[in-house]
This record gives sequence, C-alpha cells and structure tokens, in this order.
Amino acid sequence: MAEVAYDHLVAEDGGNLLFAPINNYAGRNLDVCREMLANKNTLMGLGDGGAHVSFISDASFSTYLMSHWARDRPHDRFSVEWAVKRLSADKARFIGLNDRGELARGQRADINLIDFAQLQSGMPYIANDLPCGGKRLLQKASGTAAPWCAWR
Repeated sequence: MAEVAYDHLVAEDGGNLLFAPINNYAGRNLDVCREMLANKNTLMGLGDGGAHVSFISDASFSTYLMSHWARDRPHDRFSVEWAVKRLSADKARFIGLNDRGELARGQRADINLIDFAQLQSGMPYIANDLPCGGKRLLQKASGTAAPWCAWR
C-alpha cells in the first residue's frame, strides 16, 4: 500500500496529491452528505472566504453539485431544477439579494449555459501564486458553455 502511495506522489513531477476523506463518509458512501444537502437549512455553495485555500477548493462545489448529485450519482439524485434553485434563488434570498437568483421580469440575473453532459470538475492541483510563496488548491471546470452577467 505504501508503495502505491509513493509512486502516485512522485508521478506528474511530484504534483499529485493524496486525499483521504475521513468525515461524512459513514458506511463508505455519501448518503449522510445527501441528507445534509437535502436539509432546507443547508446553504449551498458558500465558502470560507479563503481560510483553507491550501487544502480545500470551495470553488468547485457548484460544478460537483450539478455533475455528481444531479447527474452521475447512481441512486437518490437531486433534480437539475432543485440544484439550480439551491445554488441561485435560495442562496440569494438568504443573503438578502432579493433582486437576484431567478429568471423573472425586473430581476438581475447571471445566466450560465451549461452542457450538462460535459460538466465536470478537473483534478485538483496546487498553485504557488499567493503572496510570500503561499499555495492554494485549484480545480478547473468544463462544460460551462457561456455566461451572461447581469442579464435583464
């Protein structure tokens, strides 16, 4: 087992990571996470303001919610409509942005055209681009075809 980990870590010029999730993986599945996501009091897609950028990537949450929880999960998926509402209207209402989060007359809308079949998060990677040599964990996404900001 140790040899496999070492081989993985030295591959890709030493840029690979090992991730060992120990929380929220009861029963060797994500059912407990689904329960938390389904709770009406859970607020989707807000990050920690960058406090943990070297070991988590909050920016990929919305892509993962749509690709895993609304498309790829083999059972108990959420609907696409549910995921979009939770990421937009529910969040906007909670933080007091009452003119956003839904497509309606007079509302300010950011619209993303998504190729749902191609939507995915890339592999996490480390960028050493913060002041004083600080590092952060990044992930690229694909499958977002076109954004329109402040569409009215």
